[in-house]
Amino acid sequence: MLLTILVHEGPYNHQASDTAYNFIKAALGKGHEINRIFFYHDGVNNGYNSADPPQDDRNIYKRWSELGKGGIDIVCCIAAAKRRGLKDELLMEGIRISGLGQLADAVLGSDRLVTFG
Repeated sequence: MLLTILVHEGPYNHQASDTAYNFIKAALGKGHEINRIFFYHDGVNNGYNSADPPQDDRNIYKRWSELGKGGIDIVCCIAAAKRRGLKDELLMEGIRISGLGQLADAVLGSDRLVTFG
């Protein structure tokens, strides 16, 4: 099954980001494919490269970046990013900024849209 993932919440203020990441890892483990991950609203905060979580805490930013570098297309909504001061140079490697058309395109090309947050 080809899935598109939509994440509305940031990495440390809500469980949605962790749940989405764990869902993706489980789906990939079961042989499903991820068409695109789209960060929207506060979800764009998952893409920051300047965040430095405590050493004994999970680094959700690094987790998302590893998925992106591994070939999964990860997109931050440009309008939501601009509202939060997020620019291309502030993104983790493997994550890019684009418009809502990328979400619509992904949904049209997927079997399911799964939303978190």
